[in-house]
Amino acid sequence: MITKSQVADCFEYRDGHLYWKGVTHPNKQYLADKPAGSLHKTGYRHVTWMGKVHKAHRLIFLMHHGYLPPEVDHINGDRADNRIENLRAANRSENQCNRGALANNTSGYPGVSWHKKSKAWTVRVMKNGKQRLIGYFKDLELAALVSAEARAKFHGQFAHQSLRARVAQLEAK
Repeated sequence: MITKSQVADCFEYRDGHLYWKGVTHPNKQYLADKPAGSLHKTGYRHVTWMGKVHKAHRLIFLMHHGYLPPEVDHINGDRADNRIENLRAANRSENQCNRGALANNTSGYPGVSWHKKSKAWTVRVMKNGKQRLIGYFKDLELAALVSAEARAKFHGQFAHQSLRARVAQLEAK
């Protein structure tokens, strides 16, 4: 189990990035004061340290809060943005709430899909592993707005940011 002090002894945090410090191995002196890790194809920054690969955002969270939650959520959805103000503790369900439409989504809106039998757009929301059917809509934009409101209601602060902005625009009208 990695501790806050171990991370603080080896890394310095600056503006969302980890930098190597206190490099004691003679063959690794070139790392001192250099950015730690590299960007992985998944979009996360990975750091090889103590014989293991660690995600930088988890090390940064541990460094600032002193514990590691089950998952660390990027509030703005940008996996490369590891500023501490963009990181928050989450469980699996909460972390899944804060994501946009999946790559295979044909409507372009999370939670909205075409229902062939009824020839309408279906709105569904997942929360804690349970799917809730919100309704069927003939108009895609209406379905998208209903989906945004439902996700804001069920997911609260973990609702994807673009959805929260859309609901705020509706309420302002």
